[in-house]
Amino acid sequence: MRNAALSVAVFMIPAALFADPLPSWGTSASKDRIIEFVEAVTDPNGVDYVTPAERVAVFDNDGTLWAEQPVYFQLTFALDRLAELAEADPSILTTPTLEAAAKGDLQAVAEGGHDALIEVLNTTHSGASVEEFQSTVAEWLDTARHPDTGLTYDQMTYQPMVELLRYLRDEGFSTYIVSGGGLHFMRVFAEDAYGIPPEQVLGTYADTTYETANGSPVITKAPGIAFIDDKEGKPVNIERTIGRRPILAVGNSDGDFAMLEWTTAGDGPRLGVLIHHTDAEREWAYDRESPIGKLVDGLDKGPGLGWVIVDMANDWNRIYTGGE
Repeated sequence: MRNAALSVAVFMIPAALFADPLPSWGTSASKDRIIEFVEAVTDPNGVDYVTPAERVAVFDNDGTLWAEQPVYFQLTFALDRLAELAEADPSILTTPTLEAAAKGDLQAVAEGGHDALIEVLNTTHSGASVEEFQSTVAEWLDTARHPDTGLTYDQMTYQPMVELLRYLRDEGFSTYIVSGGGLHFMRVFAEDAYGIPPEQVLGTYADTTYETANGSPVITKAPGIAFIDDKEGKPVNIERTIGRRPILAVGNSDGDFAMLEWTTAGDGPRLGVLIHHTDAEREWAYDRESPIGKLVDGLDKGPGLGWVIVDMANDWNRIYTGGE
């Protein structure tokens, strides 16, 4: 009788309670560590319980939540935008750098270094209101295709990471993007792609101005970079903007090292996670020698700091949200 009653009781428990919160993650130590951490900090009877207000999780974007090869997607947008603007008005190509960039010559832009990149960004990202700029980004995301996958860029978000974000929010976490990417660029797609609202997106931002045009107030994107949200800038921006030290940080490159280091150095239960790009067949394999997403310190020091190193090839059953 007792066994029968137990069977009925189990049958009556909602199936969702038995569901795998991370179905696109394969069976692995990485997945186990993440789930064990979440269960520990959300168990009100456990010694590692963390109140919902303190459950802050921060994520890099490029290479962590979506792909970043062969170049950062925002740079691809800038080159496409420059070509479009130049077709309408060739006079904007006032330097050899802009002429080369309008032709898609990435090597020339790379050889010009920081100054060349800023020149391209100033030409393509400034002079418009924030709303006008974001409308242009939205149109590009709807139509542009990645040269290797043929997917739209927002289809190249990582399904396992979308699941992780959802799982964390279901467990009372607040999830933030903290990325070197442009603030106004990422806010266009972050909510639809990841469920992260604009006010929880931290990124690099340019100068802006407030003015009244035709009787209406407008915030306009101005030339110049006001703040770069990368490396040591990430924890600085988190402290300034969020006001709480996260208990979970996820990145993929040495640009994220300081963010993970600061997160995991705090008191109480904490976890750092690095996404290691090891899957040359379904995505790209790169780390130490890559000019984009370079990962050296994270691989060398992360394990000793207790960080989880996710092996993309072995730990993920699926890569992209689109195309599969």
